[in-house]
Amino acid sequence: MATVQDIEFKDPAGRPAEFQAASDQNELADIHGEKLVLNMGPSHPATHGVLRIILELDGEIITKATPDVGYLHRGDEKIAENMTYTQFIPYTDRLDYLAPLANNVAYALAVEKLMGIDKQLPPRCQYIRVICCELARISAHLLGLGAFAMDVGAITVFLHTFTEREKIYNLIESLTGARFTTTYTRIGGLSRDLPPGWVEQCRQFLKEVVINFDESETLLTRNRIFVDRTKDVGVIPRDAAIDYGLTGPNLRGSGIEYDLRKAHPYLVYDQLKFDVPAGSVGDCYDRYLVRMEEMRQSVRILHQCLDQIPGGPVNIPDGKTVLPPKDKVLTSMEELIHQFILVTQGVNAPPGEIYFGAENPKGELGFYINSKGGGAPHRLKIRAPSFVNLSILSYMMPGHMMSDTVAILGSLDFVMGECDR
Repeated sequence: MATVQDIEFKDPAGRPAEFQAASDQNELADIHGEKLVLNMGPSHPATHGVLRIILELDGEIITKATPDVGYLHRGDEKIAENMTYTQFIPYTDRLDYLAPLANNVAYALAVEKLMGIDKQLPPRCQYIRVICCELARISAHLLGLGAFAMDVGAITVFLHTFTEREKIYNLIESLTGARFTTTYTRIGGLSRDLPPGWVEQCRQFLKEVVINFDESETLLTRNRIFVDRTKDVGVIPRDAAIDYGLTGPNLRGSGIEYDLRKAHPYLVYDQLKFDVPAGSVGDCYDRYLVRMEEMRQSVRILHQCLDQIPGGPVNIPDGKTVLPPKDKVLTSMEELIHQFILVTQGVNAPPGEIYFGAENPKGELGFYINSKGGGAPHRLKIRAPSFVNLSILSYMMPGHMMSDTVAILGSLDFVMGECDR
């Protein structure tokens, strides 16, 4: 029997060569069958937000995938230019809204680097900020893991992870006064110190959450269905991960041990002991294993912080940067003037430009600030890890089955809030 390659197409009308070629292509298309263009999202539970993927399918096989973002665009970067540095802190909550505390810390560190006060932060402030970042990492990974597992059919894991996230939210509410949008950091420190009994509550949570990790791993790591859905699916080679600028667990899942907490330490991370997990294959399964181990390392970091946290203030002693105490505002004209200027004009940042990147749960969250002096940035650019990580979809998805799309998206663990900043 003749195959498609053996068939010779002839043009009985004797048309020119270019028409002959077009006719050949049409004949081949008829034999192979036409490709189907399918819109997945922006309203689809497996896209984890308003992500639209334009899929081109040949039967069940993906031949082309084009991510289409921007449905949630809010113009945060432009908003920042019309606000003081402090007024923009609540907007950072809405970037990766699964880890608002980590966003607050990253932004505050960027502004403090611009002002040259990042080395002056009190030790207690630095330890509390690390605690906030690691709690946010565990919370974000728990949700990512639960949603990923539910996407491929393991609903029980979703219930397990959300039980622990509720405990984290109780801790966050006790610390910041809010559960979701925290706005906890300030330029030069924190809005408040740890409440009484909070350290003991956090220790108790750490004892309980590791039990949850063990249970989740028992349900997933050797689960035949989960392994079949994730093993050798969505492989990202080392070179491709670097070329596409991936960061965070998606980069480390491909075997590259790059973590900003180790490579460019900030706060007190250089005084803490922890390991950077990395995969070997770069598939969905490796990315799952990396996030599981990252949560265990975060627990290890939190234990060290709770054991070593010193006493002292949580803000730098500068009334022109941090709001003065209320009792002094009511009794001192100088303190009253400082508060009035800070509230109405903001901190007086020097001219210049800086970039600061922090290791957020999704990857490197970076802030580029261009200042002409005064209380508001001239330009502010956010390097959102989810936006960069999504760029590899068009590279990694062709050749997979349509059903693999859900597993791949879950393993990348992105948030559209920071993607469409």
